[in-house]
Amino acid sequence: MGGSKSSLAFLVLLLIVLLSGTSSDAHSLSYNFTINPRPRPGQPWYEVQGEVDQKVFLSYDCGTAEIKYLSPLGEEVKSMNAWETQAGTLRDIGDLLKEHVSDVTPERYTDKGPLTLQARMTCWSKHNGHINGSWQFGFNGKLSLLFDSENGHWKVVHPGGRWMKEKWEKDRTVTDFFKKLSMGDCRRWYQAFLERWERMLKTTASPTTGPPTVQSSAPAISPVTWILLVVLTSFIITVFRG
Repeated sequence: MGGSKSSLAFLVLLLIVLLSGTSSDAHSLSYNFTINPRPRPGQPWYEVQGEVDQKVFLSYDCGTAEIKYLSPLGEEVKSMNAWETQAGTLRDIGDLLKEHVSDVTPERYTDKGPLTLQARMTCWSKHNGHINGSWQFGFNGKLSLLFDSENGHWKVVHPGGRWMKEKWEKDRTVTDFFKKLSMGDCRRWYQAFLERWERMLKTTASPTTGPPTVQSSAPAISPVTWILLVVLTSFIITVFRG
């Protein structure tokens, strides 16, 4: 029990350091994906919103197959090569997610009725300059599954995500695809766009902010701190039950 308490104390100390060490110079780039396998007439089956520091700068839907800029942040980078390469990549992500969401049935999840898959890919800079990446997955706005792109670990945060973890964990192609996107494509876009955005992000308030793909009532914190909170909570429950 003493070893468990020591480990718990270390995790608490690490969390305090992360929360107190948040830098205003750190930024994050996120892409929110919504897959509706049974859209109504006139509705797209796939939509994407891009955000930098929770400020929306692009939208994409499968109907037009075009990326649209939604703010001065998008206007600033729309002429860059990295902007153009996003369209094909975002389309590939939609195709893969649609393929896998077709396996989802209400019986496999706790909600009744049609299920909509939401995914959020995020890359962000650490204090040492290293850029990390992660994925969040949920159904009907409920966070179900986390994927740490750096170490390849999956974390179930809702029972409805367990079957998805078991399936994707065994599929190396899917795991590598998610890792390549967040640690490769997202990282390159982040580095390219931030050169143009840095000054704007310090002076410009968000003209439009879309709802988060996977909703939460918690205050916004960095992805790595959020993941650590989940791990810490699970560890505390294990210690006290033991």
